[in-house]
Amino acid sequence: MIRTFDKIASGVAQAANAAGTLIIILMILMVNYEIVARGLFNQPFRGTYEVVQFSLVMIVFLQLPDVIRAGRLTRSDGLLGMITRRNRGAGRTLSRLIDGFSMTFMLIVAYAIWPEFLDMWETQDFFGVPGVFTAPWWPIKLAIFLSSCLCAIHFALRIILRPYEPAGMDAHGEDAA
Repeated sequence: MIRTFDKIASGVAQAANAAGTLIIILMILMVNYEIVARGLFNQPFRGTYEVVQFSLVMIVFLQLPDVIRAGRLTRSDGLLGMITRRNRGAGRTLSRLIDGFSMTFMLIVAYAIWPEFLDMWETQDFFGVPGVFTAPWWPIKLAIFLSSCLCAIHFALRIILRPYEPAGMDAHGEDAA
C-alpha cells in the first residue's frame, strides 16, 4: 500500500514539475514578446514585472517536490557520507533525522501559509497596479500550501522507503568504485 501511495505522490510531483517547466517556457515567451513589443512598437507588455515575480515563486514551489522525490535537493553531505562510510546505521539514522526535520519544516510552512490562503481567497486581494495589471494572490498561496504538503509527504516517504547512500557507495555499503 505504501508503494502505491509513493507512486501516486511521485506522479503528482512529476506533474507539478512539468507545470513549473511550462510556466518557465511561457515566462520566456512573455519576456521576449515584451522586449520586441517595447523595442519595435514602443508598446511594452503591461504587467511583465508582476507576472515574472509571481511566476518565479510558482516555479520554485511547483518543482520542489520532484527535486525531493528524485533526491536532487542541494545539501552538503560530506560529513553525512563520512559517517555512513564508517557506520552505516548511524549514517542512515542521521539521514532520516535530517529528513524528519525537513518534513517538519515543510509542515510548518504549510501550517503558516494556510490562513494566508484563506484570507486571500475571501478578500480577493491582488497584486499589481490597478488599471494597469492586477492578479489575485490566492493561487500562489495555494501553490505554496500544496507544494509544502507534497514536500512533507516526500520527506516522509524518504524516511520510510529510501535510506541514504552516499555518493560512491552501493546499497550494500561497499565502495562502488
